[in-house]
Amino acid sequence: MTTPTLEALNLTAGTWNIDPAHSEVTFTIRHLMSKVRGSFAQFEGRIDIAEDLLASRATATIQMASIDTRNADRDAHIKSPEILDVEKYPTMRFVSTGVRTDGDRYLVDGELTIKDVTRPVTLEVEFNGVGTDPWGGTRAGFSATTSISRKDFGVEFNVPLQGEKVLLSDKVDIQLEIQAVLQQ
Repeated sequence: MTTPTLEALNLTAGTWNIDPAHSEVTFTIRHLMSKVRGSFAQFEGRIDIAEDLLASRATATIQMASIDTRNADRDAHIKSPEILDVEKYPTMRFVSTGVRTDGDRYLVDGELTIKDVTRPVTLEVEFNGVGTDPWGGTRAGFSATTSISRKDFGVEFNVPLQGEKVLLSDKVDIQLEIQAVLQQ
């Protein structure tokens, strides 16, 4: 795939701040025989779109204490030292290291830090378009997904069940729905 130009995407080079009121950071993890979904309510970030789209960069910081799995007891346990230890490690951080294409997919490589452990991750990104909001601002939309091993980040908690089964899977699927506003 030839990388589309900024003009073809109707995208402007510059700094785009993530609008948390119109964005979501969510995750899914297997718990027993089903999957549990959760989200983080407090986060911030920016996307620096370069004239050469593949030279663009992104950063994001997520407040770990803002986790919400729709169950207060579970959230308290996840925040505890046994799992995420949010008092000692209050943020999760993503810093991109490169943008590339693979066929018709955009891939954003970066480093994810959880509990002071940094590992490489690749986000598969879908560009959802650009438009003008009712207040005259310019907004761009992006969807992104990745999967991580929680054990790779020192999140080891689990409970053994019958046979080889455990309470939680190691794999965590991460989903992002991002709306970013061009800074003037």
